[in-house]
Amino acid sequence: MRAATLCTVIVALASLSSAFYVPGVAPQDFEDGKTVAIKSVKMTSSNRPKLPYPYYFLPFCRPHKLRNTRENLGEVLRGDRITNTPYVLNMNQNVSCRLLCRGDTSISRQYKADQVSRFEKFIRSEYRVHWIMDNLPSATKVTYDGQDRYIRGYPVGFVDAIKGVHLFNHVIIVGKIHPGLKPDSHRIVGFEVRARSVDMSRYVTNDDTEDMSCSIKPVTAEAGGMVLDSRAMKAQGKDARKDVIWSYSVQWEQSDVAWASRWDTYLSTDDPEIHWFSIINSLVTVLFLSGILAFIMLRTLRRDIAKYNEEDKEEAMEQTGWKLVHGDVFRAPKHAFWLCLVFGTGVQLLCMAGGSIALAMFGMLSPASRGSLSTAAILFFCFFGVIGGFYGGRLFKTLKGTNWKSAAIGTGLLLPGFVFGVSFFLNFFIWGQESSGAVPFTTMLALMLLWFCISLPLVMVGYFFGYRKEPYENPVHTNQIPRQVPEQIWYMHPAASMMLAGILPFGAVFIELFFILNAIWDNQFYYLFGFLFLVFIILLLSCAEIAVVMTYLQLCSEDYHWWWRSFIVSGGSAVYVFLYSIFYYNTKLNIDDGVSTLLYFGYTILMVVAFWILTGTIGFSATYWFISIIYGSIKID
Repeated sequence: MRAATLCTVIVALASLSSAFYVPGVAPQDFEDGKTVAIKSVKMTSSNRPKLPYPYYFLPFCRPHKLRNTRENLGEVLRGDRITNTPYVLNMNQNVSCRLLCRGDTSISRQYKADQVSRFEKFIRSEYRVHWIMDNLPSATKVTYDGQDRYIRGYPVGFVDAIKGVHLFNHVIIVGKIHPGLKPDSHRIVGFEVRARSVDMSRYVTNDDTEDMSCSIKPVTAEAGGMVLDSRAMKAQGKDARKDVIWSYSVQWEQSDVAWASRWDTYLSTDDPEIHWFSIINSLVTVLFLSGILAFIMLRTLRRDIAKYNEEDKEEAMEQTGWKLVHGDVFRAPKHAFWLCLVFGTGVQLLCMAGGSIALAMFGMLSPASRGSLSTAAILFFCFFGVIGGFYGGRLFKTLKGTNWKSAAIGTGLLLPGFVFGVSFFLNFFIWGQESSGAVPFTTMLALMLLWFCISLPLVMVGYFFGYRKEPYENPVHTNQIPRQVPEQIWYMHPAASMMLAGILPFGAVFIELFFILNAIWDNQFYYLFGFLFLVFIILLLSCAEIAVVMTYLQLCSEDYHWWWRSFIVSGGSAVYVFLYSIFYYNTKLNIDDGVSTLLYFGYTILMVVAFWILTGTIGFSATYWFISIIYGSIKID
C-alpha cells in the first residue's frame, strides 16, 4: 500500500514538473516530412502601443476549422489567443510558392471597401502579426548599424510616401533547423518571417482549382506591391471589390545553433553594460545610506544611549531628543485598523514579488513559457495570503484591535478589490474595441474564485493564528496623557519627507524600471531576472535604511507619530515611479487614441499603488524593529 502511494506521488510530481517549461530541457525532434504547425497568437503595435487584437480580427485566410489552443491564465490576461492557421509546412521540405487560399470563383479573394479600410488602419498603426512554431515566436530580421537584429512578429504592411499603403500578402517562412538525435530528424532552432507585397499581375498560376502552386514574377515599373486604397473603392460605389492573392514560401536552413540556445536570438541584448551600471548605481546608493545609518547607530545612538543611561532624573527632564518621547512612541496611531490592512497586504505582496522573481531567476518562469510569470504571481499572491494575514493579525492585536474578523476580511479585499474594480472598469472600454486584451467573462469568474475561495480564506486563517499569538512586546510603557508635539521644521512635513526620502530608492530601480516598461508596452521580452533580483534586494535595503534615518530625525524632533509616517516616507519612491511613467508616456510612446491612453494610466495606477504598499511595508517593518532596539537599550525610571 505504501509503495503504491509512493508511486502515485512520484507520478503526480513528474506530471507537475512537466508543466514548468525550461528552455533546453524538452526538445522535440521532427522527422523529415512531418507536419509542422504554425499557430497565430495575436497582433500588436509596438512603435505605437495600442490594444492587442486576435489574428483573425483582420480577414486573413482561415483554415477549414478553427481550433483554439487552451491558454493559461497569464496568456489570457496579456491578450494571447492561440489558434491554428492554414499554412502547411513539412519538415525539411522547401516550397517555392504556394497559394494560401482561393476565392469562390478565382484564385484571389475579394474584399469590400470596409475590409480594405480595416487593413489600412492596422498598417498605418504599425501592427505586427505574431505566430509561433514549436513554441518559438516568429521574428523579422533587420540590419541596424551593420548588425543583424530580430524584431518579434512581422508587419501587416507598410506605408510608402508616394504609392500609399501596401499590404504584405506573401510571406517567406524561414525555419532554421539543427540535426536531431534520430536519423533524418531535425529540431527547430529559429523562426524567421520575411514579408513581401506582391501585385496581382505578378502571380503566375494555372486554372486547376486543386493545384495551389504558383510563381511570382520580378518587380517591374508597372507591377510592384499590393496597394490598398479604400477611398477610391468607396468612390466607385458599394459593388467595388479589391482582389488579393495570399501566398507563402517555405525555406528550411541548417543552423549550428543548438536547441538549448535557440532563444538567445530573442533574448540577446545590445547594451548589457547599462544593467551593470544600474547595479553599481544601486550599490552606491545602498552604501551611501548604509554609511549614514552606521554613523547614526555607531556614533550618535551609542553616545545618546550612554548619556541617557548615566544622567539622573532631573538632568533627563532638561534634555531634548528621542528619549523624551519614550512614553508616547508606542502609542497606537490613528486609523490603526487601516494600518494593519495595508501592512498585511504589503507582506503578501513582498512574498509574492520575492517568490516570483526567485523562480524566474532560476529559469522556471522563462519567456519560453508564455504567461507563466503572471500566472505564478497571481497564485503566489493568493497562497501567501496566510503569511500576510498572520503578520497583519499579530500587529492588529499589538495595537489592541478587537474585531479581527473585520480586519481579516478588509485585508483580503483591500488590494484585490481595488485591482478588480479598476480592471473591470478598463475592461468595458477594451470590450468595446473588440480587442483580445479584454478579459473574458470565464477568466474573470476564475479570478474571483481564486480571490474568494483561496486568497480570502487563507488571509482569515493567517489572521486567526496571528491574533492568537502574543502581541509584539514593546520595551517601554505608554503614558496615559499624550505628549504635545512641538512645531516641526518644514522638511519634516510628511509630504516633504516623502519626496526627499523617495529619491534614493527610486534611483536604485529606475533603470530596470525602464526595461520593464519596455517589456510591457513595447512588446519585448524581459529576461534579466538575475539583475532584477539584485535590484529587488537593493530596493529592500534602501527603503529600510531611508525609513530608519527619517524616523530617527523625526524622533529627535520630539515627534512620535512615526507609524504612518514611516509607511508613507518609505513608499515615497512610488510617487517618482508615477512621475517617471508620465515621462515615459510622453517621450517613449506614440499613443494617439483615448482607450490606449486610459489603459496605460489605469495599469500604471495599479502598479504604483502596489509598489507604494510594498515599499511602505518594508520601511514600516524596519522602523518598528529599529525603534524597539533603541528604546530597549535605555533605562527608563
